[in-house]
Amino acid sequence: MANSPQARKRASQAVTRRERNIAQRSLVRTHIKKVQKAIAAGSETDARAAFEAAVPVIDRMAGKGQIHGNKAARHKSRLNAQIKSLASA
Repeated sequence: MANSPQARKRASQAVTRRERNIAQRSLVRTHIKKVQKAIAAGSETDARAAFEAAVPVIDRMAGKGQIHGNKAARHKSRLNAQIKSLASA
C-alpha cells in the first residue's frame, strides 16, 4: 500500500483512469460489434449507419491513445470493405 500522500493520490488516480479506460475500450468494441452484426444480417443500410456511428468513436480513442492508430485504421478499413462487399453482392 502507498505510504506517502502523493503515492496514495497516484494510486487513486490510477484506479479512476483504469476504470475510464475499460469503459472507453468497451465502447469501441461495442460499436465494432454493432457494425459486424449488421453485416452478418446482410443489411447494408444498417451496416452503413452503424459504421458511420463507429468511425468517430474509433478515431477518438486512437487520438487519445486508447488504441493504436494503425489498429483503428485496420478496423475501419476491414469494416468498410465488408460493407462494400455487401453492396456488390
